[in-house]
Amino acid sequence: MPLARKRMRTYDPAKIRTAVLAQFRHVREGVRALDEERLARPTHLGDWSVRELAAHLTMAVETVSRNIDRPEPAAKELALLDWPFATAERAGDIADSSRELAERNLDLDALYARTESRITEHLATAPDDRLLAARTGAMTLADYLVTRTVELIVHTDDLNRAAGTDIPFDRQALAACTRLLADALAVKAPGASTEVRIPPYAVVQCVAGPRHTRGTPPNVVETDPLTWIRLATGRTEWKTALDEAKVSASGERADLSGVLPLMG
Repeated sequence: MPLARKRMRTYDPAKIRTAVLAQFRHVREGVRALDEERLARPTHLGDWSVRELAAHLTMAVETVSRNIDRPEPAAKELALLDWPFATAERAGDIADSSRELAERNLDLDALYARTESRITEHLATAPDDRLLAARTGAMTLADYLVTRTVELIVHTDDLNRAAGTDIPFDRQALAACTRLLADALAVKAPGASTEVRIPPYAVVQCVAGPRHTRGTPPNVVETDPLTWIRLATGRTEWKTALDEAKVSASGERADLSGVLPLMG
């Protein structure tokens, strides 16, 4: 798979490490409070239960430790901006693995404790430029941890909606997730005719057409971070977000329905 050509946004590796651990700990506290009734509830993710979703959230972090344990690849294969487009083909395997993990680990807090202990230990010594043999393609640890903010934020939101929890979002993790998905939009729909605003975290230009240079852009889309993340990952449809006034879109090139979702 070719590396994305768009100029890469930079992320502070130390802040991303802290954000990943902080968000995982938020999730652990939320899952710890779930009773059996809420764990058995359905989610909007196919036929996953809340228990299976909670188990899957540990997988999103355990892959960091597991990949550090593996031999280091010879070369980088995947740029950070390519990652959102490389995940769909693994959806079936991920669903099966999540169900099996939930079945084997009825004590979810013990599973979360082991997962947290392992990633904390691994991140204490692994350098940012260490290559990981991720299934989507070899990536640096620093880049891979940014992708973990997407997994954690997206599924924290899924969990809150399905289980009625109110698990908080780490600000740095939410910002990184929002920015990566915004930049992925600019890769999928290159151009500078439309400005997409996701305050307070991201502004990107996209969609082919006349380039805006001065004054108010003729095509503007604006929404909040969680609505953007739901749109980008297929949790919310474009028309639904418009009808519910969760997104504003002005201008003839402000309809993003043809390029969303970015990942499923």
